[in-house]
Amino acid sequence: MCDDSRLLEFCETERQRNILTALIENGGNRRKTAKQIGLSERGLYQLIARVKQYAARHGVSPDHGLTHATPPGFAVKGVSTLYNADGEQTAQWVKTTAEAERPEALREAILEAFEDYRGRGKVSAAPKHSDADLMTVYPMGDPHLGAYSWAEETGDDFDLKIAEQNLCESVSRLVACSPKSEVGLILNLGDFFHSDTSENRTLRSGHALDVDTRWAKVLRVGVRAMMQCIESACRKHQTVIVKNLIGNHDDHTSQMLSIALGLFYEGNERVIIDESPSKFWFHRFGRVLIGATHGDTCKPTALPGIMAHDRAGDWGETKHRYWYTGHIHSQTVMEFPGVLWESFRTLAGKDAWTASKGYRSGRDMYAIVHAKDHGEVERHRVDIGMLNGNSSPRTS
Repeated sequence: MCDDSRLLEFCETERQRNILTALIENGGNRRKTAKQIGLSERGLYQLIARVKQYAARHGVSPDHGLTHATPPGFAVKGVSTLYNADGEQTAQWVKTTAEAERPEALREAILEAFEDYRGRGKVSAAPKHSDADLMTVYPMGDPHLGAYSWAEETGDDFDLKIAEQNLCESVSRLVACSPKSEVGLILNLGDFFHSDTSENRTLRSGHALDVDTRWAKVLRVGVRAMMQCIESACRKHQTVIVKNLIGNHDDHTSQMLSIALGLFYEGNERVIIDESPSKFWFHRFGRVLIGATHGDTCKPTALPGIMAHDRAGDWGETKHRYWYTGHIHSQTVMEFPGVLWESFRTLAGKDAWTASKGYRSGRDMYAIVHAKDHGEVERHRVDIGMLNGNSSPRTS
């Protein structure tokens, strides 16, 4: 039987610590504890299992006692044991490594936080009439929630509040302009979050980032903003598909966003959250084939070949093929044999680094309507100047 009190020092979140404290106070009675805190028994067992796994990675077995101690901030990397001729252990070397912020820890924290909300995602009533031959795509070009910009330095004020208002209002306006297409596709092209960890640096290059407020708050606001966008889309479309692509600023948090939304809308037949971690994503709609990627890992000239290889059957059966990307924060359209490639602008303001490099692209968002047999048939645009969340340069 596990000594639950030993698990307290291995809790990674305050919520884990509070629940385990209640369990200890209830004498280890898990059914009573689960009822008291409003958590399912299954959820309580999963929480304890996650804390046990974390303890085990630090060389501690709460069920059988300490196996080998590790200093704070380090995790066990390996163990070497020396035995004598009689098979008795005479010495042991414990290899440790500094423990970085673990993506799986973030994933576990989100799974735990949303366990109580599993399947609770409700949306407005479905529209009475919709056109099954139409699909509206809402490409989100690099929202960068959590980025900070000071107008006197960059020309634009931008922070978490402005980012949330701009994104949600843009989607609401574009949904209002869209026809009653049966399918709505919310296509987050990556870099939804400005920073992937609380260190506020890009994961690959270590580039320092200008950030607004605490990282945990940014994650919470990001999930809330996407929920509001989904609700807006559900008012117009029978089915809403949501895809969050991995960007170079949010390798892990982009996937966590999908996991959180997937749990929240679990069982909701009208909202489909695609949780695939692939860098390249495809969606077929009649004779239309859409490919999407952030755009940081390959050149546009390589995209037609990737589509033809990865979706050979769909390539042969479709006529209208498109690649949508973000990353470069500017609008570029190029036509290749068989495919039209387009990169999209961002609603985000320029940070200090971007402004200093002379980048001056416009800021907007589109809704693109596709017909099953004819490809793109119309599009609607929202300019940054139309939005209430947009902030003009301040002088004080």
